[in-house]
Amino acid sequence: MPTSEAETIAGTEPTTAALTYQSIIDSANGIFIGFVERIPYFVASIIVVLIFWFLSILFKKIVYKILGSRRRHQNLVKVFQRVGGALIIFVGFMIAMVIAVPEFTPAKLIGALGIGSVAIGFAFKDIFQNLLSGILLLISEPFRIGDQIVSGEYEGTVEDIKIRATTIKTYDGRQVVIPNSDLYTSALTVNTAYKQRRLQLAVGIGYEDDIEAAKAEILKALDRADSVSKKAEPSVIATGFGDSTIDLMVRWFIEDGTQANKVTSIHQVFVEIKLALDAAGVNIPFPIRTIDLSDASVMTIVDKLNEQKTINVEKTVAE
Repeated sequence: MPTSEAETIAGTEPTTAALTYQSIIDSANGIFIGFVERIPYFVASIIVVLIFWFLSILFKKIVYKILGSRRRHQNLVKVFQRVGGALIIFVGFMIAMVIAVPEFTPAKLIGALGIGSVAIGFAFKDIFQNLLSGILLLISEPFRIGDQIVSGEYEGTVEDIKIRATTIKTYDGRQVVIPNSDLYTSALTVNTAYKQRRLQLAVGIGYEDDIEAAKAEILKALDRADSVSKKAEPSVIATGFGDSTIDLMVRWFIEDGTQANKVTSIHQVFVEIKLALDAAGVNIPFPIRTIDLSDASVMTIVDKLNEQKTINVEKTVAE
C-alpha cells in the first residue's frame, strides 16, 4: 500500500537529525583526538620557550660580567642585554611555534609581516619611534641612571632607562614616565653631568652702604660655609640699581650638584650672609616708596580734603 507524503516526511526527519548529531559528535571526537595527539608537541614547545628564556637570562648575566665592570657606557650594556635577550626569546618562540603547529613556518610569518607592514607601521608609529629613540639614548648616553635631569616641566632622578620610556623620580616622591622620543628630540638639562655646579643668590644692600665693604663681608661669609667649593673662586658683582637697594649677585660652586646639596648650600649661604651683613652694619632694606607732596595738584587735593573735613565737622556740631 503506497505511503502518504506526510508519512514520508515524518520518517525522514528523525533520520536527518540523527545524521546531523552524529556528524557533530564525530567532529568533536576528531578535534579532541587531534588535541590529545598534539599535547606532547605543546609540552615540547613550552619546554623550548622555557629553555630559550633561561638562555636569555644567562646571556644578560654573561654580558654584565664581561662589560659591567666598566664605569663608562653602562647604558650600552643595557642595550646588549635587552636587545640580545629579546632576540633569543623571539627565536625560541619561533621554534616553539614550528613544533606546536606543523603548518606554521617562518616564511609564512615573514610573508604576513610583509603584507601588513604598512598597517603595522602606521599603527605602531609611536612605539617604534620611542623604541629607536631609547636605543639611541642608551648608546649615546646623554645621561645615566642616578643622574638628575630636567625635561620640560618634570625634574627628578633617573631610575631606569627602558627601550620605550625613561622613568624618573621627582623630588617630591612621584614617578614620571617620559617617552624616549621626547627626551631625544627635546632640550634636556642634566644637573649632575659635571661634578661642580654653580649656584647664585641675589642680595640687596642700601644705597648708603659701601659696595666694596659689603662684597668683602659676603666673601668672608662664603668662606665660612662648608658647602661652598674651595676649588673655584666665588664672586660678588653689582647687577643694577633697584627701587630701594643696590642689587648684588652672589655666585659660588658646589662639589656635589645634586638637588639635596643645592638646597642645603643655598640655605647655608643665605644664613651666613645675613649674619655677616648684620654684624657689619650693612643695611638690607625693605621696599621703600617715596611720596612727593610738593606738586601743586597734590596740594589742591589736600586742600579739598581739609575743606570736606571742616564741612563734616560743622554739620556734626550743628546737629
